[in-house]
Amino acid sequence: MIGLDDDDLPEWTDDQWNRAAIYDGDRLIRPADGTLTKPGRPKSADPKRQVTLRLDSVVVEGFRATGPGWQSRINAALRKALDL
Repeated sequence: MIGLDDDDLPEWTDDQWNRAAIYDGDRLIRPADGTLTKPGRPKSADPKRQVTLRLDSVVVEGFRATGPGWQSRINAALRKALDL
């Protein structure tokens, strides 16, 4: 492994520090937002919630067969069923 001197390492910008994960020992205080080179996704005004839901296999496979974004299509179908 090649060692680097501190002088060889690039300086972090204020934006990179603001997006960095913060730990207190092994305990995560604040998760990282994005990466060192790219900011994370903007925060949604109406964020989705993760839930556990049991659906018939044919329903899941039918939506999966429609390709990428199938979870979003399930959400849209449920919204339509509730007239939202």
